[in-house]
Amino acid sequence: MENIDNTAGNFLHEIIEEDLREGRVKKVHTRFPPEPNGYLHIGSAKAIYINAMTAKKYGGLFNLRYDDTNPDKEDDEYVKSIYEDLLWLGAEPNGGVYYGSDYFDKCYEFAVQLIKQGDAYVCDLDADQMREYRGTLTEPGKNSPYRDRSVEENLDLFERMTKGEFKDGEKTLRAKIDMSSPNINMRDPVIYRIAHVSHHQTGDKWCVYPMYDFAHPLSDAREGVTYSLCSLEFENHRPLYDWFINEIGFEEPPRQIEFARLNINYCVTSKRKCLELVQKGVVDGWDDPRMVTLCGMRRRGYPAQAVIDFIKRVGVSKAYSVVDYGLLEACVRDNLNANAPRAMAVLNPLKVIIDNYPDGVTEDIEVENNPDKPELGTRKVKFSKEIYVEREDFMAEPVKKYFRLYPGNEVRLKSAYYVTCNSYETDENGEVTCLHCTYDPATKGGDSPDGRKVKGTLHWVSAADCVPCEIRLYDRLFKTENPGSGEGADFLDDLNPDSLRILSGCLAEGSLAGAQPGDTFQFMRQGYFCADKTSAPGRLVFNRTVDLKSSWK
Repeated sequence: MENIDNTAGNFLHEIIEEDLREGRVKKVHTRFPPEPNGYLHIGSAKAIYINAMTAKKYGGLFNLRYDDTNPDKEDDEYVKSIYEDLLWLGAEPNGGVYYGSDYFDKCYEFAVQLIKQGDAYVCDLDADQMREYRGTLTEPGKNSPYRDRSVEENLDLFERMTKGEFKDGEKTLRAKIDMSSPNINMRDPVIYRIAHVSHHQTGDKWCVYPMYDFAHPLSDAREGVTYSLCSLEFENHRPLYDWFINEIGFEEPPRQIEFARLNINYCVTSKRKCLELVQKGVVDGWDDPRMVTLCGMRRRGYPAQAVIDFIKRVGVSKAYSVVDYGLLEACVRDNLNANAPRAMAVLNPLKVIIDNYPDGVTEDIEVENNPDKPELGTRKVKFSKEIYVEREDFMAEPVKKYFRLYPGNEVRLKSAYYVTCNSYETDENGEVTCLHCTYDPATKGGDSPDGRKVKGTLHWVSAADCVPCEIRLYDRLFKTENPGSGEGADFLDDLNPDSLRILSGCLAEGSLAGAQPGDTFQFMRQGYFCADKTSAPGRLVFNRTVDLKSSWK
C-alpha cells in the first residue's frame, strides 16, 4: 500500500511494538482470511488495510488466505474477485496466497490429537438438540449424553464419519471444554461437521469439513502468522482461538487482537442482504455502482487511494461508531479534483446557432486538462457555427440573479468566445428548440480585450465534433441511515427510488470518443464521471462517480 505513514500509530501498533521490544515476537506477520462466498465490501477494505499496512510498517509479511471451510456456499468467481480487490487496493500479499483447505490434512490430524487427549468427542445430537443443550446467556448448558464416550469409540466414529458412513448432520465432532462457561463459544463447540459436497479446491476427497473457529487459528499457526488482527465480532471467539492453539501445543502461538469494524450509514454490507439485492434484480450484479462492494466502487470510478484515505481518516479503535457516507464521498471528490482530467459533456442538449460565425468552418480551441495541474497540458476542442449547451442554461424569462443565457445577455463559452443570445425558436408545444446567438471574435480564449466582464461561463460541445453518450446518474441506494432498522422492517422498503437515473441523448466533446472503461473525468459543472465497463467506441456510457460538491440532504 502506497503512502503509508510510518510515524502514525494506533493501539494495535502499541501492542505490537511492546511485543517486539520484549522479544515475544521477532517478525510481524499478518493475514486477511476472507470466505469466498461473496464479494468484498468497504468494511473488508478496512481489515485489508489494517493487516497489510501493519505488516508493511514493520517490514513484515502479509498473507491472503481463503477461508474455504464451507464449500457449499463458495465459488471460484469469488476467489478471483477477492484477489483482484486486494491488488486494486495495493495490498499484494507478499507472504503468499493460501487456502484453508491447504491444511485440511493437518486439521484432521489435530482433531485426532484432541480426541486422543480426551479433548474432543463425537456427538449424535442434531442441531435443534444441540441448541437446547447449549443453554442461554443467563443459564449454563448441560453436557451431551455422548460426551463421555471413550477415546477408542470416538476415534472409530470419527474415522467412519470421514469414510462417509453417516449422513449430513447425523454426527459432529465437538471440543470438550466447559458447558457451564459464561462464554457460549466455549460450550463444547463443533469442530467438524459432515457435508457430502464437492470442494472447489479438494474435489471429493473429504466429506467432513472443519469449522472456521477450529481451522482458522490452526492455519494461522501453520503459516507463522504472529497477529490475527480482526474486527470486534470475533472478540468472544478469542478464548476459543487460544484454547485450540494451546491444546494443540504450538510453540510460537499467534495472537488475536480486535478492532472496531467499519459501519457506514445509507448502505448494507451483509453478504446475505447483498446477495438478495443481486438475486432479486434490485441492482445490476455485485459490481453495481450503487453497491459498496469494492468492485462496485471500482466500477463507479472510486479511486483506490481515495478508499484508503477514507479508512485512514476513520482511524483504528475499539469504539463502536457509524461513519457518514459523505466522508467517503469527500475523499473521492478530493482525489478526483486533484487527478481527474477535465472534459465537457452536455446532459440535456439545447442547440445554439451562432449566426455571425462562418458557415462550414471549424477551429481548434485549446482547453486545459486540469487548471490546478498545468503539467497535464491542454487538449484541442473543435468549435463551429452550431454548438450545444445545457437546456437549463437558458431561460426566456430569467429569474433574479440568473447569469446564463437569456435574450440580450452575454456569457462566456468555456475557453472559446463571448456570445450574446438574440432570439430563440420553439416548437408547436412552446418548447425551446434552438437559440440564435452572435459571438465576439475578439474574445477568443474567453477574455475580452476591452476588459468587459461577464458573470456566466458555460460548457458546450460542437455539433461538428461531439459524440453521443449515455449518462447514468447514481445516488445512494438507500434513503435511510440504517436500512431495515425498524421493528419488523424490511431493508428493501428503504430503497431510494432515485438511486439511478439514465439519461440518453447526451453529448460529449470529441476527445472522449476513445474513452476506455475505467477512465475518469471531471465533466465541467456536472461532477466526476467514469466510463462504465460496458462502454465502447460508438456506445459511450459514463457513470457519475460523485457530484462536484455534496448535495445530499
